[in-house]
Amino acid sequence: MTPPGLIDIKKVVVVGAGTMGSGIAAQLANAGVDVWLLDIVPEGAEDRDVIAKGAIQRMLKASPATDPLNAGFMLPENAKRITPGNTQDHLEQAVAEADWVVEVVLENMEVKAELFEKLDRLKKPDAIISSNTSTIPLADMVEGRSESFRKNFVITHFFNPVRFMHLLEIVESPETKRVVVDTMRWFGDYRMGKNVIMCKDTPAFLANRIGIYFMFRAITASIEHDMKIEEVDAVLGSPIGFPKEGIFGLLDLVGVGIIPLVTHSLLKTLPDDDLFRKFEHEKGLSLVDGLLKQGCFGRKSPKGGFYRMTKLENGKKQKEAVNLLTGDYYTVEKPKNEGLKAAKKYGPRTVFQCAGELGEWAWPVVRDTLLYACWLVPEIVDDIVDLDAALRGGYNARWGPFQLIDQLGVEWFTQRVLEDGMELPPLLKMAGNRQFYMEQGSKEMRMAFDFEKQLATYQEFPQKEGVLRFSDVTRNTKPLVEHYSAALWDLGDGVTCFSFKSKMNTLDPSVLLALNDSIIFMTENASQYKAMVLYNSGTNFSLGANLALVQAGLGTPFEPVVIDQVSTMIWQGQSVFKALREAPFPVVGAPHGMALGGGCEILLHCDALRASAETYTGLVESGVGLIPAWGGCLRYLERAQQAEAIKAGPVPPARQAFQTILMPQMAVSTSAFDAVQKLWLRPADTMSMNPDRVLFEAKMIAQGLVDRYTAPDPAIFKLPGPPAKAALSMAIDDFYTKGDATWHDVVVADALATVITGGDTNAGKLLSDSDVAHLERASFMALLATPQTRKRIAHTLKTGKPLRENPTQSDQSVTELRAALKPVNLSYKPLSNGPLTGGDALQLRIMAEITAMILKYAAK
Repeated sequence: MTPPGLIDIKKVVVVGAGTMGSGIAAQLANAGVDVWLLDIVPEGAEDRDVIAKGAIQRMLKASPATDPLNAGFMLPENAKRITPGNTQDHLEQAVAEADWVVEVVLENMEVKAELFEKLDRLKKPDAIISSNTSTIPLADMVEGRSESFRKNFVITHFFNPVRFMHLLEIVESPETKRVVVDTMRWFGDYRMGKNVIMCKDTPAFLANRIGIYFMFRAITASIEHDMKIEEVDAVLGSPIGFPKEGIFGLLDLVGVGIIPLVTHSLLKTLPDDDLFRKFEHEKGLSLVDGLLKQGCFGRKSPKGGFYRMTKLENGKKQKEAVNLLTGDYYTVEKPKNEGLKAAKKYGPRTVFQCAGELGEWAWPVVRDTLLYACWLVPEIVDDIVDLDAALRGGYNARWGPFQLIDQLGVEWFTQRVLEDGMELPPLLKMAGNRQFYMEQGSKEMRMAFDFEKQLATYQEFPQKEGVLRFSDVTRNTKPLVEHYSAALWDLGDGVTCFSFKSKMNTLDPSVLLALNDSIIFMTENASQYKAMVLYNSGTNFSLGANLALVQAGLGTPFEPVVIDQVSTMIWQGQSVFKALREAPFPVVGAPHGMALGGGCEILLHCDALRASAETYTGLVESGVGLIPAWGGCLRYLERAQQAEAIKAGPVPPARQAFQTILMPQMAVSTSAFDAVQKLWLRPADTMSMNPDRVLFEAKMIAQGLVDRYTAPDPAIFKLPGPPAKAALSMAIDDFYTKGDATWHDVVVADALATVITGGDTNAGKLLSDSDVAHLERASFMALLATPQTRKRIAHTLKTGKPLRENPTQSDQSVTELRAALKPVNLSYKPLSNGPLTGGDALQLRIMAEITAMILKYAAK
């Protein structure tokens, strides 16, 4: 709901349906706003709205995994909020009712001026007008416009892909009304999910000013030294905190044509003494021009870009890259460089100390880029925090320029610059070898600069209202409960936060122990701590169970012991998660990014979820030849039984659960909106468009649940029994015979069907959660004993990708395949009523301690 005093934006017009304009329209639709998407009428077009309609269809077909640049919609239904049109027939109608009109046309002032003249005449008196430009000064765009236009005009500069890039740069003029600026800041933040940064009206603003310099510095250096572009991307990517695609891979992603467009625009507007002008631009532009003339526009064009995929005679694909001097393509070879690998563990300085000739080549590129950023303060920005945030949000970098200098070491960086015979910018002189960011007591500080006094002092890191940073929590408090892989923290106001701290936030016995102890702690201190939030820092909420711990013991003399421990760990996890679900206090999950496998299972046990809109969750165990066994099957089955959209009776929910869990490639959510449709989130669960706000808002929800909270009753399941299992088996048989399922999928499906239908239980018999959990555990252990599941696990751990068998690899019948799944003899053990205590708790603690020792050793 729009706060009082701000403009209530309900209808928006986006003029320009290219990649950027359509992406803005899609994100507005994701935010629940009605949008007109307009573009020109192509000459001779039968459908005058063909450009806008084509853009919508392009986005509907795109997937976040394979085409993030075009995957604008968080849910296909959101496209219905966009009305396609054209500027000749619909501009007057659309603009007359719009609260905001955003221009995303060609970076040509004549084209923009013609459009602005029309908008000035057609818009509502208080309608906001904005331009997405980053190369044309604001003053030039409002010249000659009415007072009303000038007062309601701002620049709103988004980044591609709009849905996924977190940055929104806003520029105002001295005439812009305060309500317009405040509205756009609030709307961009809360509704569109962006980190909004107010920028000075300087060429390319913040992110592109540094980012384009960095990329062009790399291109010119690559041409000068005849570098292979895969080597350039290997060193100027993840090792220094830039996106893993590197320079040329990123340009292929956003489109090769962006290079001449931005370069020419910058050369028109940059000061005469700007360092960007010192490059030999013609060499780089000539190279790019050659690619564009050949139709090599980037990753999604048929001919590729800097890279391309070529199909060989044997049907396999081969990755090729362009030779920067000749323009010919050659076969890509993955660079082998131990220094680059070491950077992952020891930090980016290792690149320049241990990567040999490649590190020596990369040093001047990185050095000059970081110096460029230093020279531009305070010309383009006053606070280094904003510039660092801009590079992270606009380029998906791990560190901004000043954070990267800190990673390198300010003193080390400064000394190397001096050794190279280069002048230090005033900012580096003022820093005096001190880090740009530091902790002072319980506070995070950043360096602030007074250029008149030539003085640098530390000031407290700026805090944003409605944002709770987990780093502040861990800095200012000590854990209430802690073990190696997880801890419980005090968020204040009677709310705690349980958080993983394992690699990729994976789950292991240490996490289970910490969670079990946290439930006990909360129960024993109920007068002080009344609610819990589950939140993990990092890129992803959790990538599931740590299968490496299981795989390491298979095929060794210790396998019998390992198998027994795995079976015990499954029961422990089921019991601890059940205790979490039935705890006497509310639990709110706060996921973001990927929450897969065990990470999804723990969320299924929460009372409520406050998810980031970009949450990708699901049960993916079948991909490694297993089934969910920490309550994932039974909790999803419970969701399916409660879903209004699923027919009543025991069979439809079982069918829904079977299909969803067996086919994760279709069932993993592509957004939080999609997660609601796929039952990972309930209709009552909520989401935050801005991931920065998830933790704060989850805490607010947890507080709101306290007074009226009653723990849920243990679940009861009415399952359909053997007849339904037979029907599900027939369905998977059909998939197998058609080649849509592999032979091991049949084995996994049979194990899953046993759980979902209740095993040999008579149809309609009521089962407890302990009964279904026992079936989960038994089926999991039976699958773990199969050689092919072990191959799948090993392959996934090695490559990060699922292993898919050739459907024709086995000539066995489905009956013979199912016979390969040998039942295991597990004694029935009911789940614990509440957290583990006594001998069970002691056994979990021993396993957690062993896990901690293994992980500590592996970390070395």
